[in-house]
Amino acid sequence: MNNFFKAFKKTTLTALAVLFLSIANAQTDKPEMADAMRANGKIYVVMVVCLIILIGLFLYVTRIDKKLSRLEKEIHSELKA
Repeated sequence: MNNFFKAFKKTTLTALAVLFLSIANAQTDKPEMADAMRANGKIYVVMVVCLIILIGLFLYVTRIDKKLSRLEKEIHSELKA
């Protein structure tokens, strides 16, 4: 379980770093849509929705991992007995 979290953390951080670097490199021209959304304050709504989705996915994966760990312990204890 601990190895899973280490691997998950490493993979997640690597994916986020690649994502942020690719977004940073793609910002050569300012798109009109982004300027309009920023002017209207809607860009913050988009950012909050994306953040909520990412947090939800992380919580979902964590919950699944806890359930899986519990099932693995049950199976391991039944095999010992």
